[in-house]
Amino acid sequence: MPQAHDVQIKHLPIKILLIIVIIVGSILATKSGFFGASSAASQSDSVIILRLAEALTEDNPVTKSMHIFAKLVNQKTNGKVLVKVYSGGQLGEEIETIEQTRLGIIDFTRANAIVLTNVSPSMGVFTLPFIFKDQDHKYQVLDGEIGEDVKDKLHDVGLVGFDFLEAGPRSFYTRSDRPIKSLADMQGLKIRVQPAPIMIRMIELLGAVPTPLNYGDVYSAIQTGVVDGAENDFVSYASSAHFEVAKNYVEDEHLSPPAVLLMNAHKFSSLPPSFQKAISDAAREAAFLEREMMNQANIDAKQMLLDKRVSITTIDREPFRNAMMPLYQEFPEYAEYIDRINGVK
Repeated sequence: MPQAHDVQIKHLPIKILLIIVIIVGSILATKSGFFGASSAASQSDSVIILRLAEALTEDNPVTKSMHIFAKLVNQKTNGKVLVKVYSGGQLGEEIETIEQTRLGIIDFTRANAIVLTNVSPSMGVFTLPFIFKDQDHKYQVLDGEIGEDVKDKLHDVGLVGFDFLEAGPRSFYTRSDRPIKSLADMQGLKIRVQPAPIMIRMIELLGAVPTPLNYGDVYSAIQTGVVDGAENDFVSYASSAHFEVAKNYVEDEHLSPPAVLLMNAHKFSSLPPSFQKAISDAAREAAFLEREMMNQANIDAKQMLLDKRVSITTIDREPFRNAMMPLYQEFPEYAEYIDRINGVK
């Protein structure tokens, strides 16, 4: 007859078991001397192993930048810090890995501002529709005092935020039988959204039905008609193969939220100052490279989609913008930030 603890382990979710294995493995690797080093060598040349969760696939520019970050950290610490990247959602969706990072189960995660708003509400100002005039304005805001103020709020929830990443402008895409040619076509459409109050309310204001779903479930949901469409940037639309089941892409660019690399605040503060600087510097270098890679990747993805005869159209954005504007009044906590953002030239 199995013991009680055997039964409990058998029913643990696979991702939780994987996290346990990762933590135990990292501890053993550090104690025994990384890559088979002798015990004496490990005591004098110990390696700190840090775990980074990334929900996106290996071919995404964001994931590539996480590997660049890991390499830079290793270089800047002379091999003393090893960042292991677990991509493709191995450790869970973003909402799960944010919580794991806060609890110290893992050390880093990369998160989109939309999802992060559920934990640090100030981040929500960057997820308002049409909040940025253009990409130059966006980077001036994110890299300036406003971006720093918003990142500072992350300390309140046990996190450290590094330089903002480019997540690409988001637009709507729908099934072949539900094309969007005007605001009127949004009426009654079931649109997949990330689970965040601003996103849900934005879709409601457009007359559509917000349907929160995990990213990994979107393809089948569109294919089976559970939802009529979703919204994302060209890179994610292409790499997820959502274009196979939703062949209409409307380039309205209603949102352009950033992403950000996060670290457990206690873990960061426990490291020597030289390692803290190495991590911060590596994150900055990787973020600026990622912006270039993501911008080019979106251009390349759009061309690939056109080659595959996906319908990519532009639309009059003003009716959409006007329909969404009540959001600015419905979230008065962002009023000061909005004024400051509008004042950035």
